[in-house]
Amino acid sequence: MIEVKIDKLYRYDRKSEPCFIGFPLPKGTLYDDKKVYLYDGNITLPLQSKVTGRYDDGSIRFLFLRFLADLPANKGMTLECEFEESEIKNRGQVQKYDFSPIETADTGDGYHIQTTYDKTKKIFSFSIRNHADFVFEYITANVRTWTANQIEGPVLKDKDNDTYGIKLGEWQEVEKGPVCAVFKNYGKHIKANGEIGPEFEIKLTAYAGKTWVECSYRLINTTDEAFEVKCLELDLWRDVTLKDTVTSCAYIPKNPDSTGCGDTAKGTDNEMVCHAPSTDVAEKIVESLSSDEVRTIAATSNYKTDYLIGKNGAGVGRVIDAEWLLKEANEHFAEVFYGTFFADCTDKDGGVAATVFQAQQNYPKTVIAGEGGIRVMLVPQDVEHVVLQSGMSREQKCLLHFHDASMSVSEINNRSIIYQMPDRPYVSPAVHAASGVWPDIFPKKTDVKVEQNLVCRADAHGRAYGMLHFGDSYDSNYTAQGRGGGRLVWCNNEYDYPHSCALLYARTGIRRFLDYNIASCSHWMDVDVCHYHSDSLYIGGQWEHTAGHCENGVMVCSHEWVEGLLDYYHFTGDERGLETAVGIGENVNRLLELPMYAKAGEANARETGWALRTLTALYVETNDKKWLEKCDRIVNDFKVWEEQYGHWLAPYTDNTLVRVGFMISIAVGSLMRYYRVFPDQELKEMILRAVDDLVENCYVEEWGVFYYKELPSLNRVGNNTLLLEALTAAYDLSGDRKYLDYGIETFNNAISDKQPLAGGAKRKEESAVLVGSTSSKGFAQSMIPLSTYYRAVSEC
Repeated sequence: MIEVKIDKLYRYDRKSEPCFIGFPLPKGTLYDDKKVYLYDGNITLPLQSKVTGRYDDGSIRFLFLRFLADLPANKGMTLECEFEESEIKNRGQVQKYDFSPIETADTGDGYHIQTTYDKTKKIFSFSIRNHADFVFEYITANVRTWTANQIEGPVLKDKDNDTYGIKLGEWQEVEKGPVCAVFKNYGKHIKANGEIGPEFEIKLTAYAGKTWVECSYRLINTTDEAFEVKCLELDLWRDVTLKDTVTSCAYIPKNPDSTGCGDTAKGTDNEMVCHAPSTDVAEKIVESLSSDEVRTIAATSNYKTDYLIGKNGAGVGRVIDAEWLLKEANEHFAEVFYGTFFADCTDKDGGVAATVFQAQQNYPKTVIAGEGGIRVMLVPQDVEHVVLQSGMSREQKCLLHFHDASMSVSEINNRSIIYQMPDRPYVSPAVHAASGVWPDIFPKKTDVKVEQNLVCRADAHGRAYGMLHFGDSYDSNYTAQGRGGGRLVWCNNEYDYPHSCALLYARTGIRRFLDYNIASCSHWMDVDVCHYHSDSLYIGGQWEHTAGHCENGVMVCSHEWVEGLLDYYHFTGDERGLETAVGIGENVNRLLELPMYAKAGEANARETGWALRTLTALYVETNDKKWLEKCDRIVNDFKVWEEQYGHWLAPYTDNTLVRVGFMISIAVGSLMRYYRVFPDQELKEMILRAVDDLVENCYVEEWGVFYYKELPSLNRVGNNTLLLEALTAAYDLSGDRKYLDYGIETFNNAISDKQPLAGGAKRKEESAVLVGSTSSKGFAQSMIPLSTYYRAVSEC
């Protein structure tokens, strides 16, 4: 039995709340995911499962579950996941959870999805059609049906003010089960004259018993030039004859100080627009309105939700831009939560609220509600420039919540906030440790100072707000070195920052580290990967750290990672994580065919070491032997390299071969990962010789640490924690404590290093609002070395 924990979060009960969780299992534990049961006491919960990874014997390596549960107000709860029939029988009288499963039907030219019922009456359903020029054919919500002409977009405008409609392909069923249905469609933006523009992906997610649907839209620049998005919007028209008045008549405050505090919004003499600085005030205003009125709301939150409420259809809106963010204080970890951002339009027949996911983090954004309906501007016109380079993509999400006319403002706001910060079930670190899927990062004994240091390292990274930047950080050292030609140099998740976040989540159970992984992978999959290029060599590959995320056009094996993406896939069930990782692996295989990698010793240890790590991870993930073809060659290249030069030396100046400790350590770490999958005495001995050589030539006994590089001009005191990973590998292979002794000063220096606090002053640079200046690279580089060394020391 595995306990699934859900922490205390919200002050209200959440009935039949959709939840998901992914977790690993030890080899041989379970082979059939249909034999999985989830219990709340003696109640068996609605469940749908998916296997996201298997061992080479066919048993389940990672299991992903979606389920519905009644979450209590103001306290946590523990569910029980069981696989063994004997355990189920011992539970006694089992009750089934009362719910109606979601239904999907293939209509021949699309799908019909129905989520809720009231006996024989349909409450919420929608239809989608293949090859259409609209997303929804219709949506039925209570007594109202929204037709295709009332749900307009996504509509795209370019810098020349040319407008693009959409042309869908065929809908694909991504997930199907009693709890959740997910559909996706790849299409093209097309001008009225038939000219084809960028491509896009639409994804729809619906849940059993719920009257909302998440709509994800990912714009993909499949043109040969940079594409400036002037405007991108999705509209829901209550009355299409009034749509032209929604924007022109709306009151939209321009910064956090302009909404005022009175019944009438500051900056307007329109008594039909009221300002409510809290939900309680908003409820009172709404209660005073006639049931025949069209009520409009535009809301944003930081601490409490702040509302603009329009009486009798008066237009209201909110905008998030750089100026707004710079003036607004916020103390949250932004990957977890910043606030919410939504618009609502309600009349006597019901209403719809549209919430933009992480709007502040992915500014610019605007929402407007008027008598005609709602306008969701994922890129508002004339607010900020958003430019997608060729081959770049970016996904944006919103929740369309259709509700009764009687639903309170509090309930609408509550769902909107939960969408921004959902409950995240998790399993204990002991479950992760017992599975054996992770590097050995779970110490036998813990030290408070070490634990604090690891957490602070993860939290200290700088944040970058902006549609193309959130989920990444810039590197101040690379920027100061001029690598961006005077512009910011973005890390592009160097050293696999998302993987380090996933590891810290596994060993602590702290949810924000999973949120860090999700936010960074979302950016990585879109912005830092090449989705289109005239040269097929680049397709699917990851760009090296650079200005503009991709503008130097360099791809090298040493800067392409996959493990964090695979973690993301296992924890979220999102297939794009696996697809992106496979694409990167295929790109690495193509790069390894280039002449620069043809001769052993000519490419430095970091290049081929990272390639080996990437390809080994993909083999473990897929059990596909195609990933081993280059692995065998790389391992052999290391052997040849050692034979040629006596040790792993790399060219530096034209006439020198030097030892670079941290690069050799990367190679050792990668070879060690390969060794754990394919134990081999010769490989073991080569790793130990490499570490012995490192100690003999790069360790300075008087300092107690290793120097930086083996040249008189570069042998300064080193502090790179990567050497700890190499020393730990030697200890694990030999059992000799001496290897750990060489690292104790480096380790102590690292854990005593006071990490900067998360946050800091905000500033606008280029198209980003930056908070803090600590690169995510530092934590990404040090997490595995520190935690594995710490585990090894705890054993001694």
